[in-house]
Amino acid sequence: MGPSSEKSREMPIQQIDVHTDTRDILAHARQQADERNFEDYFIVDIDAHHMETTSWHEIIRYIEDPVIRAQALEYQQFRTGAPPYGLSGDFGLRYQGVGGRIPHTDNRLEKVEEKDVHPDVILTRRAIESLGLDYMVVFPTAMLFLGVHPQPEMEVLLGRAYNRWLAERILPGDKRIKSFMFLPFNDPEASLRTVEEFSEVKGSIGFIITSTRYKPVHHNHYMKVYAALEEREMPLCFHAGYYWQDPSMLQMNRFIGMHALSFVICNLVHMTNWVLNGLPERFPRLKIIWMESGLAWLPFLMQRLDHEYMMRTSEAPLLKKPPSEYMREMFFSSQPIETDHPQALELTFEMINAETQLLYSSDWPHWDFDLPSVIFDLPFLSEQARRNILGENARRLFKLDED
Repeated sequence: MGPSSEKSREMPIQQIDVHTDTRDILAHARQQADERNFEDYFIVDIDAHHMETTSWHEIIRYIEDPVIRAQALEYQQFRTGAPPYGLSGDFGLRYQGVGGRIPHTDNRLEKVEEKDVHPDVILTRRAIESLGLDYMVVFPTAMLFLGVHPQPEMEVLLGRAYNRWLAERILPGDKRIKSFMFLPFNDPEASLRTVEEFSEVKGSIGFIITSTRYKPVHHNHYMKVYAALEEREMPLCFHAGYYWQDPSMLQMNRFIGMHALSFVICNLVHMTNWVLNGLPERFPRLKIIWMESGLAWLPFLMQRLDHEYMMRTSEAPLLKKPPSEYMREMFFSSQPIETDHPQALELTFEMINAETQLLYSSDWPHWDFDLPSVIFDLPFLSEQARRNILGENARRLFKLDED
């Protein structure tokens, strides 16, 4: 990836607001990319986000139910400061931006003068060039709460509307932009239809389940969905999130504590059910990716499940090897990578077979995003491991050479 031809300037943090240009916010990232010669590396960011709520007036036009679409359009026209129509979540408890100190994590209103493609395409291009990437995989943000929506049909309607908007307005704009199509997991039949209808979308590299939800992944209702994904060789991604209204999280009185645990617990539960119910044996060719939970929880779960399994193997009759061995065959995104304990991190890389199973992710533009240098600078990585994690593992998994 070569240096950006457009100039950027370093911004004092106190001058950054929701209107600040991405290239200015990421001026240090661009400098790091040049210093580390990232143009000599194939780098794929498999988890970044756009603020789909800024395009909500477009997305709701794709809602297929005429009554819901009419309500959404009217609400969009006359609302005064409320969240976008149909979305759920703890809107009043979102402390990601630390009271406005990290404004770009809450909204993206920077100026876009180009008219040939959608503004989201331009913003993503700016991030790709600033980070020194070859590809960036984008996901929604507020829609990550749809798994706990009190109206399951809204997850179906809004998820499908988003998929259609993404397929028509965003993905065709730049071949470097990829995504997973949103899977409305609360409705197994709608999930199967989604796989059948959106598998051939150009720019889609798989399907995403937002992990903040309470549906057991091992229920028989989902077996046709997994079979359809396996048949089409489309990876399935579990993208973590937080939910302060979860009964366990209601004990937490600090955002930092809730955030640290919530992003892990949802994926921890789903993975435990996935492994112990033998889904890796039932769908051995289905590639599973666990995203935005960091890595520190994986050694814990490997050790805990192996210990329990060896004492009660009869309760997991489909397994042919210890749970940790199945986990080592799965894929994981790197962000937010816990680098504060280097020896623990090195052991974690060894335990999860990171050289072939770890995928770099930034989580841009969220407040805890990681630059490619976080992987590049790890002292215990070999040159090949560094290249694999930054992009070669993703190239192989998503068949990016076929573009």
